[in-house]
Amino acid sequence: MLSLTQPIKNRISTILSILSAIIFLQTLFFKFTGAQESVEIFSSLGVEPWGRIWTGTFEFLIAILLLIPPLRFIGAMGGFFLMIGAVFSHLLFLGIVIHEDGGLLFGLALFTLVSCAVILSIEWDNRPPS
Repeated sequence: MLSLTQPIKNRISTILSILSAIIFLQTLFFKFTGAQESVEIFSSLGVEPWGRIWTGTFEFLIAILLLIPPLRFIGAMGGFFLMIGAVFSHLLFLGIVIHEDGGLLFGLALFTLVSCAVILSIEWDNRPPS
């Protein structure tokens, strides 16, 4: 079994937090500007426009929390649960490929879900003793 030192784990947590925050922030533009693809996705889920706006708001908050080390665990938890919703929405309602994107949105959701799970594991080990 691979054993990583705590400094390496912390670097992994930081890198995954930055990448996840970038993904969350990148999708905000499309949600908040009402881009056609976002509107169609949330319409097909039956939650347009409020689902799109609230999801974007949560993604913004999660991205900020991921970038603040003492709050990273909370951000990763929020990101984990939000991405579970995204992945299951793809699997159950939307499909993996949306508008000929080659599965990009699904792949980003899956990457972010796994990243948040890894961050949660690392940050749980970093919690202060009680």
